Amino acid sequence: MNIIMNIGYLLASFSFITGLKLMSSPKHASKGNTIAAVGMLIAILSVFTGIISEKINYTNLGIILTAIVLGIVVGKQMAFKVKMTGMPQMVSLLNATGGGCAMLLGWIEAIQINTTIAIGPQILLNLGTITGAIAFSGSIIAYLKLSGKLKDRNSVFINVISKILVIICVALPIAFAASVLPISFFHLTLILLVLGLLYGIIFVMPIGGADMPVVISLLNSITGIATALAGLLYDNKTMIAGGIFVGAAGIFLTILMCKAMNRSLWKVIAGSNKSKQQGAQTSQQQVIQETNVSETVTKLLLSKKIGIVPGYGMAVAQAQHTCFQLQKLLQGQDKTLDYIIHPVAGRMPGHMNVLLAEAKIDYDYLKEMHEANDYIQEYDLLLVIGANDVVNPVAETNPESSIYGMPIIKAHLSKNVIVFKRSMNPGYAGIANELFEKENCQLLFGDAQTNLQEIVEQMKVLN
Repeated sequence: MNIIMNIGYLLASFSFITGLKLMSSPKHASKGNTIAAVGMLIAILSVFTGIISEKINYTNLGIILTAIVLGIVVGKQMAFKVKMTGMPQMVSLLNATGGGCAMLLGWIEAIQINTTIAIGPQILLNLGTITGAIAFSGSIIAYLKLSGKLKDRNSVFINVISKILVIICVALPIAFAASVLPISFFHLTLILLVLGLLYGIIFVMPIGGADMPVVISLLNSITGIATALAGLLYDNKTMIAGGIFVGAAGIFLTILMCKAMNRSLWKVIAGSNKSKQQGAQTSQQQVIQETNVSETVTKLLLSKKIGIVPGYGMAVAQAQHTCFQLQKLLQGQDKTLDYIIHPVAGRMPGHMNVLLAEAKIDYDYLKEMHEANDYIQEYDLLLVIGANDVVNPVAETNPESSIYGMPIIKAHLSKNVIVFKRSMNPGYAGIANELFEKENCQLLFGDAQTNLQEIVEQMKVLN
């Protein structure tokens, strides 16, 4: 049985590696996700092989099978019902379950320990419990903030409390190991669990909405670390491998997100969000040029090279399918159309890629920001649909801005820009967009889906 288990663990680990590799390319991400899911199935079957060999009683086996079936049913329902706008919230919830699992494992193991354990397993159990608790509560707060049910909270008091919690979390295990604390190991674990939950809340609470893609990635990494620590404790090779893969991938993605926003990870964690209030006020005072559907159609007909810059507003309007219809019409007129994607467009990494894939838009038409910026002047017309901060020139011109230094899609350098917006309200970062005041920029107000559908209908008539 051990040989079968080890082979299963090896196959599962190989599937995780292959899946992650394929997920690095948007074109093969779906296949990578499937392969990783198959690897997880192999890992579960391998664990069951071990359970059967240890002659576990039927009651416990029934509980495990029931939990798995419930997880499958609930997970399937969530996946099929979630809207694209709710995908970031769903990711946060799923991440919370991973962290919560690691937290509960630490708690359950601590209950069963009646005597002093060796320092190595003690450290692993404490670290796994506290990191799992942080990932659990932090992900729940991220979910609430992404859902608009919780506002940012930043103050000197919160920052001081977070530092105190870190000191306590480090000091308590050291004091316990030195036999200074007159408490049992279970009570130590329980205290650390509560402190971890509290720290996760305080950790995410002050972080601004514009930084949520980084937070989601970081919390995902913390969950991976907690899983790997639990795997070391149980000597489960698949948990170790899977946890390391998720933890490492999350860390690298977090670093890439910070680089894409020109933000240090420390500033994101500290919740720095300067200039937000000022930006929200001045956006209503901008001098802009407004356009309509007919003028937009005319510009599309006169343009040869066209680009679409999607943002979260496109997901809200569910306009990606109409974009695909527009794409086919433009290609029928021998025009070039690209979708220019910013690394942090939307509210989670890869949000726009998944959004466009849902509309069956081929990945060959997707251009990364740095690639498109090299020849942005060649675009006759850019349609900015539901995006704001990722095309804001203030990131290059105003050192006082909260997004200063963040790499942007340089839409203002193209020949013409039409921005689809519902109103003059600022974007997720809460600051005014200087692009709107440029001479080559016009704003088309209204629902993006409705406006795009009217554009498509008028172009069909003209064809």
